[in-house]
Amino acid sequence: MSGTDETQQIYDLFIIGGGINGCGIARDASGRGLSVALAEMGDLASATSSSSTKLFHGGLRYLEYFEVRLVREALIEREVLLKAMPHISWPMRFVLPYHQDMRFENSTPTSRLLNTFMPWMKGRRPAWLIRLGLFMYDTLGGRQILPGTTTVDLKAGPEGAPLQDRFETAYEYSDCWVEDSRLVILNARDAEARGAQIMTRTKVLSCERNGGQWHVTVQDVNSGIVRNFRAKMLVNAGGPWVGDIIHGKIRSNSTEGVRLVRGSHIVTRKLYDHDKCYFFQGTDGRIIFAIPYEQDFTLIGTTDAEHSDPSIKPVCTDKERDYLLAFASDYFKQPVTQDDIVWTYSGVRPLYDDGASSATAATRDYTLKVDAQGGAPVLNVFGGKITTYRRLAESALEHIQKHFPKVKGTWTAGVPLPGGNFAVADVDRLIADLQKEFPFLTVFWARRLIRAYGSEASEVLGHVRDAVQLGRDFGATLTEAEVRWLMEREYAQTAEDVIWRRSKLGLRMTAEQVAALDQWMKDVRGEGAAEAAQ
Repeated sequence: MSGTDETQQIYDLFIIGGGINGCGIARDASGRGLSVALAEMGDLASATSSSSTKLFHGGLRYLEYFEVRLVREALIEREVLLKAMPHISWPMRFVLPYHQDMRFENSTPTSRLLNTFMPWMKGRRPAWLIRLGLFMYDTLGGRQILPGTTTVDLKAGPEGAPLQDRFETAYEYSDCWVEDSRLVILNARDAEARGAQIMTRTKVLSCERNGGQWHVTVQDVNSGIVRNFRAKMLVNAGGPWVGDIIHGKIRSNSTEGVRLVRGSHIVTRKLYDHDKCYFFQGTDGRIIFAIPYEQDFTLIGTTDAEHSDPSIKPVCTDKERDYLLAFASDYFKQPVTQDDIVWTYSGVRPLYDDGASSATAATRDYTLKVDAQGGAPVLNVFGGKITTYRRLAESALEHIQKHFPKVKGTWTAGVPLPGGNFAVADVDRLIADLQKEFPFLTVFWARRLIRAYGSEASEVLGHVRDAVQLGRDFGATLTEAEVRWLMEREYAQTAEDVIWRRSKLGLRMTAEQVAALDQWMKDVRGEGAAEAAQ
């Protein structure tokens, strides 16, 4: 379709990519007074940022690669982020069972060092080294909220009940959970509230340098309408597509590359009753987590596998599924089988290509590169962890402010995201208060709403006296009132947006319920009538 010209406004930044890095940079930049437009070709968080292991963590295993700066930054960020989003993130305790068969991944600097000076260890992870790593983990970033490491007697405590009898001792330490895709949505909402223009399902067709500015042409995926934008600076936060954007859209000669690493997960029936997570170490040197998930399930992951093409949708392969099942079964008394699996998902991590020998060894640190050739600068974002997204955004603004010297200073630390303006310890009180305000809510329903919307939960429900007034019941406590909120306030357009990225209710809804929800959303958006007329 023919385009509309929006070049009368010259934006300071045009951001490509609506994952956590793009939305985090958009929020930070908008809060500093910069004018921002962001285009995402799909739904927000529709790729990597909704497919993580859902952890705010320092990355204990990265210490074996001597990534001390990355780990320290991530450890500091855990509590900064907890305070800013206590509804979608919360503390968790991780249980690390120990046994003598634990091995290093062969390519780690630590394993090479020990093999040189302690060859009799034959690649094993000694208990003293794990305890040293946990001591560093406790102290590198400082802690105000999270408790430190303790030793657990697996023969006596509930932590040992689901594990094989050969595991007698474990170390227990702190990390945090986060609802990854909701984190992206809330950053986008806050960016928009501060003046950013957020465009979902908007594909960037071309980026041209002209007269010291970027001329960007985009197309609305739904309507086909083409629009033109101008910006002083471009930010390439395309995630797995960052390399394609560099060479295909920007047509840069940059030699910087991205390494695509697929991480797959399986979700099973609930495998144990307590609320702690497990950190399992394999005989191959790799690690996986087993994590309580959505109250009634267990999340197991992740793998590290090379992924050749970002256009190929990542899926958990049979080989990865079987690897995770065998890995977990090596720890649990009751073997985990394919029949236990209720869902699988997979995401592609766009890691900076540092030439590492394996996908596991590739750096998880972020790298920011500015190309100012031709007058109009572009910032390319490589890699990163969801835990350090806010610091990545601050680092990006350090590069950006060189081209906007009057930009304001840092501000995001400690500033809550929408719905997060309450104390970490107040979650149970908010759940109880919501049930008092809306007595028809079950405990599960109230908890789900608070964990998704925090202090905005009552606003989502509106002024109702009973569940009937919430409108159509789509199943699994999802109602018309909530879906309208998600469509009007959180950019949702399809059932998939709602049940897999704004929530995980897809685990509880039938195919018929999902189809009915999708049709209802099409009707609300005016697409149902158009399809019927064709």
